Amino acid sequence: MSTQTKLMSDIEGMTNTAPDLSRRGFFTASAAAAAGYTLAAGPVRAEAIKTDASGLAAAFVAMTEERADGLIVLPDPMFLTQRAQIAELAARAKLPAIYGIPEHARAGGLMSYAADRTAMFRHAATYVDKILKGAKPADLPVEQPTKFEFVINLKTAKALGLTIPPAVLAQTTEVIQ
Repeated sequence: MSTQTKLMSDIEGMTNTAPDLSRRGFFTASAAAAAGYTLAAGPVRAEAIKTDASGLAAAFVAMTEERADGLIVLPDPMFLTQRAQIAELAARAKLPAIYGIPEHARAGGLMSYAADRTAMFRHAATYVDKILKGAKPADLPVEQPTKFEFVINLKTAKALGLTIPPAVLAQTTEVIQ
């Protein structure tokens, strides 16, 4: 899934869950802002942040100053190691957030939407099998994930004062009570 496709699905997921949001902050290790993605009405400010405690806290202060009313955290191992702190800072700032890795929602984040890594690893084994049987890697098609995980943390939703619509809950693969 391309970064742009992932970003658009995250925006849609957040819009379905909290339709009143209009200005979303985002965390990404890539150059998404420089690539011209428009995430909200009005200008989007992109800044490099340190992923230590002070850098993340400063990023949340900046989002508050910019009046962000939601947060999108794109998948990146750099943010995964700080998932509990990011979830805590988002809760403190009352920012509903969608994450690109399910562990974020399990650590207290509101929700995540991501390709099912277990399914991807299993499917990768079929590629290994084909190569071991003589197929040329260049001849094998590039495939996109077909199975996704949508996790919602209802405890976090309640703390944020959000009611998750039944139509959204029906699409989840995991609900954290």
